[in-house]
Amino acid sequence: MPGLAPYAAFEAQSRGRRFDEPPARYRSEYQRDRDRIIHSTAFRRLVYKTQVFVNHEGDLYRTRLTHSLEVSQIGRSVASALALNEPLTEAICLAHDLGHTPFGHAGQDELNDCMQEFGGFEHNLQSLRVVDELEAKYADFPGLNLMFETREGILKHCSKANARELGDVGERFLKREKPGLEAQIADLSDAIAYNNHDVDDGLRSGLLSIEQLRNQALFADALQEVQERYPGLEDRRLIYETIRRMIGTVVTDLVENTKANIDAAGPASIDDVRKAGRTLVALSPEVTEQHVSLKRFLHQHLYSHEKKLEMTRRAQTIVRELFDFYIVDPGRLPQEFAARAVGEESAIQARVVADYIAGMTDRYAISEHERLLC
Repeated sequence: MPGLAPYAAFEAQSRGRRFDEPPARYRSEYQRDRDRIIHSTAFRRLVYKTQVFVNHEGDLYRTRLTHSLEVSQIGRSVASALALNEPLTEAICLAHDLGHTPFGHAGQDELNDCMQEFGGFEHNLQSLRVVDELEAKYADFPGLNLMFETREGILKHCSKANARELGDVGERFLKREKPGLEAQIADLSDAIAYNNHDVDDGLRSGLLSIEQLRNQALFADALQEVQERYPGLEDRRLIYETIRRMIGTVVTDLVENTKANIDAAGPASIDDVRKAGRTLVALSPEVTEQHVSLKRFLHQHLYSHEKKLEMTRRAQTIVRELFDFYIVDPGRLPQEFAARAVGEESAIQARVVADYIAGMTDRYAISEHERLLC
């Protein structure tokens, strides 16, 4: 692609796809990846998967789908500012949560607990499993057959034991290398997006207040700027104007600090980025401290709020009881899953059950639990 920095991800230097395909006529290969992700079943399901608030708790809260779109918007902006591969960044951002369970982190933690005897469950690995194996759309190959760099970006972290099982995409964890800059952008864009939109949803829900957030520098500085410029602005627009400034502050810092890191490291290619020994896409120490402080605040005052924990406990019960139900009799799974599980050893059966439950939306998990167990 013209105009890209020499250390960006170039398609001509890509490690390609797992299964050979003729090139697309009017799209780049990373654009093709993005389009396959958007058309996937797993992507559509994200609209009914929890970010913080379960779908039926309100129509205006973020879902995994809207979160992924917000991550993509931030990622594209940063990639463009740094002359990196924007379609690749977008594809990684859109795919990063494809393997997430229903009920957000509560569902993931419970499913991981259920799977402890069978290798555990981690939504990041599951997202790769979705695009490599579980999506059944194409006649010539399983999964979506994405480019190596897209798959690399989806797999943000991985144990050495799992890395050994993953072939090419797991190699960097064994070699202690970093992914390309586009993958690094997607990772941090995820954290920026959820920190800021969870503030918005927390305020909308009434579980957080503006007074509580005044102790957070990112919020307080942005709020003061808005109030000075627009005295008397009503709450809804006051909150929106504050949060957009918070995002602007963090993204600007990310671009400028990353530029400085790249200049200091002097990479001439993506291989130099991989061998840099540290992540080059990063916030400055000051903004990192503010960002981490806000994250801790949200854990204490939103994610651990008693009203939120009530739904968390309910979600964990649903996931646990569904898992226990299907693991006893995998023949009760839908036919396509039962065919993979019945007659197999217990570890394979458990993984198939985990695949099925992880693919559920919030409301489907609730309805199946009521149908089967209530």
